[in-house]
Amino acid sequence: VKEAGRDFTYFIVVLVGIGVTGGLFYVIFKELFSSSSPNKIYGDALEKCRSHPEIIGALGDSIKGYGEATRRGRRQHVSHIEYVKDGLKHMRLKFYIEGTESGKQGTVHVEVKENLETGRYEVRYIFVDVDTYPRRTIVIEDNR
Repeated sequence: VKEAGRDFTYFIVVLVGIGVTGGLFYVIFKELFSSSSPNKIYGDALEKCRSHPEIIGALGDSIKGYGEATRRGRRQHVSHIEYVKDGLKHMRLKFYIEGTESGKQGTVHVEVKENLETGRYEVRYIFVDVDTYPRRTIVIEDNR
């Protein structure tokens, strides 16, 4: 009886471990590979910025993107907000880009809206505020 109780306890511990591991894999998969994750939208918007000729002309080649700075100085968190408007899910993102031109950077603003038919997010707009004098805004995509 004592040994059966110990075996049952080990069995419960193994089941909890499998459950936690499965949950972690689900969260990682959803965050990295889902079309509705902020990281995926950030990556797609950054690629559009990297290939836009006006952005390349203003900031230079090899454009890097980064998010808000954390307490430890890391700039990996992409600022985003999710909201519902007229029954559709929307998401706004803000991140920063810089190129090889010294001291020039830009702030990228992205908004996406859920398509009810496909269930995927579609871009409403992507524009970049370039921090040069005079300030200017470069519109990459506008589907409003």
